[in-house]
Amino acid sequence: MAEREHHGGSGGRTAPGPPKTGLATTHGTVAKLHDQAFAILASRIRAGTIPHGARLLESRVAADFGISRAPARQALAALAEAGLVERASGRGYLAIGRGESGTGAAPAPEPVQLSSAAGWERIYAEVETSIVSRTAFASWRVIEAEIAKHYGVSRTIARDVVARLNQRGVIRKDERARWYAPGLTHDHVAELYEMRWTLEPVALLKAADAAPPELVRRLRANIEAAISEAETLGGAELDALEAELHVELLGFCGQRTLMEALRSYQSLLVAHSFLYRWLPPLYPSEPFLPEHLAVLEALDENRRKAAAAALREHLQASLARALTRIDAVAADIRPEPLPYLSVLP
Repeated sequence: MAEREHHGGSGGRTAPGPPKTGLATTHGTVAKLHDQAFAILASRIRAGTIPHGARLLESRVAADFGISRAPARQALAALAEAGLVERASGRGYLAIGRGESGTGAAPAPEPVQLSSAAGWERIYAEVETSIVSRTAFASWRVIEAEIAKHYGVSRTIARDVVARLNQRGVIRKDERARWYAPGLTHDHVAELYEMRWTLEPVALLKAADAAPPELVRRLRANIEAAISEAETLGGAELDALEAELHVELLGFCGQRTLMEALRSYQSLLVAHSFLYRWLPPLYPSEPFLPEHLAVLEALDENRRKAAAAALREHLQASLARALTRIDAVAADIRPEPLPYLSVLP
């Protein structure tokens, strides 16, 4: 499975803060804008630059950091989750960190330009998560022109985002060549999982020839460490562990056609990211942890066929758990409307 993060509202639930543990990853990507804003604001609150009682507004955070309101909203929600701010009686949040008491709005810091990728990459993760997080409820028409308007970007950038969404299997074209995101119905999820347990074991066997032995040992050590603290793991850690096996390791497959086919069925990884972050734990310890360990142990011991079989069994067992999570989300969460998505009948 693997991934997560919701950029719209949902019945009062707020996005969680950063991961709690330091499981090793090698993704090497720039931190998301809301994570960067969270880190800077948290540092300022703890240092007292933003004093206790100062009001933080979503619009002001967005302006100070040169970002849209969606990541600003997420950063504030993460601060609340971390106990550094609390909802104000009026608008915004009040700082409740360690700084001296203060009144009014937070002092205006020097504007900060957060690091972000150029073009479509600047907004892609937010768009992808916003769409996938809503597919538990319905199928959606995706309107390219509204993406451009909502994020204040060119139609070219919006078109590049849409092309990437299609490449990742998040959206498709209907018979009239209009983009839509298929809902995560039981039949659709079963179809995606069947393709994954057909393709991923083949990719794993090919990856085993190219993956550095130290990578396999590191991933195995990460899973073993996670099992030892399984009851404390949050969604971010679970996401990272899922991605290590299903994305990082399989990325050594080397067969481009196979990997392109596989990526088109791995939109579930993004969906699982959302499900992990927004649902309370369904199990005292995530069942996929020992299943991943079985795959990595076999691979580390050069039992490649056993590793492929263990991966297939893991994905087959994961289907029922994914359906349970999707049903729980559909029953418990109501996302905010977005101008670039409209519900399909």
